[in-house]
Amino acid sequence: MKEFFRMLGELKYMIPVLRYKWPDPDSNASLAHTFQDSTEKFGDRPFVFFEDETWTYSEANKAANSFARYLVESGVQHGERVVLFMENRPYYVISLLALNKIGAIGVLINTSLTGDPLIHCINSSDSTKCIVGAERAKPLEDVLDQINISNKDDLLWVADNKDYEQPDWATDLKNNLDFNDNENLKETNLVTSKDTACYIFTSGTTGVPKAAVLPNRKLIAAAVNITKAGYRINHEDCMYNCLPLYHSTGLMLGLCGAIHVGASSFIKRKFSASSFWADAHKYNTTAFVYIGELCRYLDNQEPSEAEKNNPIKSMVGNGLRPDVWDSFKDRFDVDRIIEIYGASEGNALFMNLFNKNKTIGMTSADVALLEYDVAEDEILKDADGYCKKISNHEPGLLAIEIGPNAVFNGYTDKEASEKKILRNVFTSGDAWFNSGDLMRDQGFKHVQFVDRLGDTFRWKGENVSTTEVENCISQYESVSDVIVYGVEVPDTNGRAGMAAVWLKDGERFQPQDFYGYISSVLPSYALPIFVRVAKEAMETTGTFKYKKTDLKKQAFDIEQLKDDVWVCLPKTQTFEKLDQALLANINAGSVSF
Repeated sequence: MKEFFRMLGELKYMIPVLRYKWPDPDSNASLAHTFQDSTEKFGDRPFVFFEDETWTYSEANKAANSFARYLVESGVQHGERVVLFMENRPYYVISLLALNKIGAIGVLINTSLTGDPLIHCINSSDSTKCIVGAERAKPLEDVLDQINISNKDDLLWVADNKDYEQPDWATDLKNNLDFNDNENLKETNLVTSKDTACYIFTSGTTGVPKAAVLPNRKLIAAAVNITKAGYRINHEDCMYNCLPLYHSTGLMLGLCGAIHVGASSFIKRKFSASSFWADAHKYNTTAFVYIGELCRYLDNQEPSEAEKNNPIKSMVGNGLRPDVWDSFKDRFDVDRIIEIYGASEGNALFMNLFNKNKTIGMTSADVALLEYDVAEDEILKDADGYCKKISNHEPGLLAIEIGPNAVFNGYTDKEASEKKILRNVFTSGDAWFNSGDLMRDQGFKHVQFVDRLGDTFRWKGENVSTTEVENCISQYESVSDVIVYGVEVPDTNGRAGMAAVWLKDGERFQPQDFYGYISSVLPSYALPIFVRVAKEAMETTGTFKYKKTDLKKQAFDIEQLKDDVWVCLPKTQTFEKLDQALLANINAGSVSF
């Protein structure tokens, strides 16, 4: 009965969210407008805390105005694309706001990218300029002769707190800024809710990184609903945000939410479990934007005085494992854990509106769970060729109907966007977004995440495309064939990468050389943790697809494998042959991947 009345109390927050209508496409609703409104109301209040810096809303707005004016004078126009390649810090936020003020599109690049993936992201975006932080200048310099931005005036270098020498191929941006520019730009009045605010690169389900299109209205809708029914914060609160701002979680659920209500944000370059609670106390962070991996790291820390009486009361994010949920909530005395679900390129956001445990909650969009054959990797259909809905509580493929209040913006790549759409699902002519995820119906329109399908798995808070990893490993000189897949590892979130490799005749696996190669061509989160050196040919389906299901089941269990398995242990730069003793330690959760 107590739980019933608690949920009744949640209704006053839930109903407005379920009735929420996205901003009119032609309205002046944008991140820049929202920021300027908050600056007008809360100009003298802290906007960003970072290391030894504190920026007020007014100070950040002046800097963003000056930067935006510089971009306009440099020829950047409404709708043009500008690369942003920088770690979390105030100038990242200011750069993004400046671009939004003039209707330019921020192309947000993952800071761990180097080499070919970095080249692809820059060139495929057709950007005219690149804003690069001093801390990421070296990876950019390494590919300068292969990207389509080469003019010194188009490469804008932003100094960091650390000592970095300005490269001769770039322009020092900060030297061209006036930090006392109070006048908002007239160009902002032309920015509408339908305009694209930024591209966020996602591996999606296959292939190289693809640019998901995020219009202003999507940022605004997320910010309004997350703060209204999620955090329940206002301008007196401070949000702890250590997630990369090139990701939708850190950007939409974190920064945009704080801006919407005029709250402060404490941002960090990277997450640190050891300093987390001290930071929370220092900046009195009442809200926390998370991914499940961070919660697991915190829960695995030894108890400390700093965690006691901590200020965090609400947190919003994704990927919190059920077995960590209760422990984390009880140990750290968190009132509200609002798990959400939604892809950057997707058309709906699920929220745990009732603050129930271990659920991603519900959405106002029309959804269906489709019968799916995991072993054959295909959607099951009836005699008429239409999809079938799950009729019990078994997992089904989540599909979300595309409509006026569930708009699918997709990727910049139209062909890739079309691959995410299911057509003629239940009736001729209908269209649904294919989430690529298995969900289980929990009743009352709530669903629970079960697993990720296809050629993508999640590790360290990042989506890893098996196709991309396979393409890189296949170029290693001694490998004749490779299959990459995700495997479950005790006491970790998501799935760790595992590669089954077939070596060319006469070749032997060279662990250190192999590590050196893959670490030079792949981001750190995409590196396989396990390598299975296969001896026999792999079985394929009738359509010549590899049957990864058996590989995933076998994983790294050397007790049932005839093949050698190698593992890359934490803080090492090589692979070690897996034996029974090491396997026992991994299965016991004693190895902290």
